[in-house]
Amino acid sequence: MPQKEHTSKNSKKTAVRKPTANKTTTKRTTTKKPKGTKLIYTFKSDVLFKMLFVRYPKLLKRLVAVLLNIPIESITNFQTINTEMPPEEIGKKFCRLDINMLVDGKKINLEIQIEDEGNYPERCMFHWAKMFTSSLPAGNDYSLLPKTIVISILGFKQFKGKQVHSEFAPMEVNRHEILSDKQRYHFFELAKLPDIDSIDATSEKNLWLALFNAETEEELEKLITKGGDVMSQAVEAYRGITATEEFQYLEILRARAGHDEAQAMNNARKQERKKRDKHWQGVVAEKDTTLAEQAATLAEQAALISKLQAQVKNQQTKI
Repeated sequence: MPQKEHTSKNSKKTAVRKPTANKTTTKRTTTKKPKGTKLIYTFKSDVLFKMLFVRYPKLLKRLVAVLLNIPIESITNFQTINTEMPPEEIGKKFCRLDINMLVDGKKINLEIQIEDEGNYPERCMFHWAKMFTSSLPAGNDYSLLPKTIVISILGFKQFKGKQVHSEFAPMEVNRHEILSDKQRYHFFELAKLPDIDSIDATSEKNLWLALFNAETEEELEKLITKGGDVMSQAVEAYRGITATEEFQYLEILRARAGHDEAQAMNNARKQERKKRDKHWQGVVAEKDTTLAEQAATLAEQAALISKLQAQVKNQQTKI
């Protein structure tokens, strides 16, 4: 009897464990949260970025004021310089779709860069230098050079700190004395931005940056709820632009140019690898030849030594 009772308990335990395992398995397959309705086009598209802000200069003016932390009311003169987006240019490799502006006498360059292609700070410095040096007609005094600012919205982490916003200016390394107020760089790293639910509704700067980070329709709706009229206008402009055939055509050209660029870079890397392989093959072949020559010389010397040793042995035998 005790033995039967023991068997019965074991059967009961087994019967209870099986349904539990099934429930766990079912839970794992059904509790995944939906990611939301993916946007076909995101604000990270440089074609969309430029077309939207060129077509809606009031939104661009507000964005610049927010990113540079200046009152929008203080901007009296605002002008976008490079508004053109010719298809033949967008269809080319390495085409930049940045926005150049004149803001109360200052030159400002705004760009969104999603992929880390390396050497981005140097690239910013190069474009800053081109803007700065092109601002002074021949014969004019250097004091007339305008304050020139580069604003970069990045889709990757560029700096070590946790701050989303980093500002740079040339300064003396010990006294921290600014060399000139005419050179400024602002970087906004989207990868360091908190999720939309964690963003304070009073932080318009973070709301704008979260807009560039948005990947789903649900995120856009959350931003509209938090940001009110400003975010509503931006999202409405986004939907209007992305619905046009012109944008969709330019986006196709941009995507094709991106593929061509990636292919060109890939081919360049392959050619470089072939050159390196060929170089080292030549080095190895040269070393092999040298070693073979040295081995032949050593063999000749060994044969000569053996011959001399044999001659000495014969002479000793005769003696």
